[in-house]
Amino acid sequence: MHLAMANVLIDGSILEGGGQILRNSTSLSALLQKPVSITKIRNARRPPGLKNQHRTGLELAAEIASARLTGAANGSQAIDFVPGRLALPGSFTADCVTAGSITLLLQIALPLLMFAPMKDTPPSTLTLRGGTNATMAPQIDYSQHVFLPFLRRHFGVPQGPGGIDLEIKRRGYHPKGGGEVRVNVTPLKRLQAARVLERGRVLHVGGIAHFAGLPMRVGQEMVIGARRALEGLKYLNPDDKEVGVDIQFKREENENSKGAGSGIVLWAELEGGGMIGGSAVGSKGIDPHTVGEEAAKELLRGLQADGCVDEWLQDQIIIFMALADGKSEIRCGKGGLALHTQTAIWVAEQLTDTRFEVEEEPAGHTVIRCQGIGYTYEVADVAP
Repeated sequence: MHLAMANVLIDGSILEGGGQILRNSTSLSALLQKPVSITKIRNARRPPGLKNQHRTGLELAAEIASARLTGAANGSQAIDFVPGRLALPGSFTADCVTAGSITLLLQIALPLLMFAPMKDTPPSTLTLRGGTNATMAPQIDYSQHVFLPFLRRHFGVPQGPGGIDLEIKRRGYHPKGGGEVRVNVTPLKRLQAARVLERGRVLHVGGIAHFAGLPMRVGQEMVIGARRALEGLKYLNPDDKEVGVDIQFKREENENSKGAGSGIVLWAELEGGGMIGGSAVGSKGIDPHTVGEEAAKELLRGLQADGCVDEWLQDQIIIFMALADGKSEIRCGKGGLALHTQTAIWVAEQLTDTRFEVEEEPAGHTVIRCQGIGYTYEVADVAP
């Protein structure tokens, strides 16, 4: 059973012109039960069109949303997605086969599992396979330590059992992939609006340096490189007060990874409830010290921008701001919004009734405001 209404036309070449338009459009289509036709998919990429991980994400969303999906073949630049009813609760599995990003699979599927029409609907389970730590997408540790904590803290997602629980079962590095992540999601009635406008001091920096199939010194040196680059961290606080830094390293057991690889993810917790991340992925020929330094420098750039969220968190929370109940306000850093964020806003405005306000303050910060639609999942009238 599918919806009898005209498809919303989405031009995949707009702004960032990549896979984000595909993911956000499909998620909102499924939740709002609005069929979409997406053209010029990944038009700004070379080669354009669907890659394996994008097709896998579409097929996963179609399974969750009982959708009719056409055109989803590798290389395709146009698809139609006609959603049915969300099949919750359920147990869903998606496998990129390649080292395609598990994080990007999570981005398309997670919103679909967060809402259910019935109170006390049991949790659903996602088993996602592919690359856990890719270079062209947030590492899964970023989702675990930055993105999900922000959702819990500001959008009313419950902490612990009864919310969203993510477990890394096996690491998957480029080029072999083979990683596995298990996510349990208990749906809620609606999201609360998020208001994060005060940055405050840097309270704490945490981190994880992960590696597999490599000597122990690789993890140790990534940590040393990161800590050295973070020595001036206290000067980012108005009182020059020292900031606690706790960066762990973990060598994965052989059975918990496929192939060799390494990476590091850092995160800073801010007094006003904000989160800033920084990361880097190791590769052959790059000294582990340098990998740690790169992650730390990225974290420092995010902190020096003086916002409450970094550029990756910015674009990931736009869909939740649009769906939330009430007015969300998020203070971003100086230098304007990332193109991914602008694209996410454009997609949300095509498919929802909300409108975003983007204000540049005199000091150079950008504030994003949005009166959310107060989304709750209701089954629409359907036609055969």
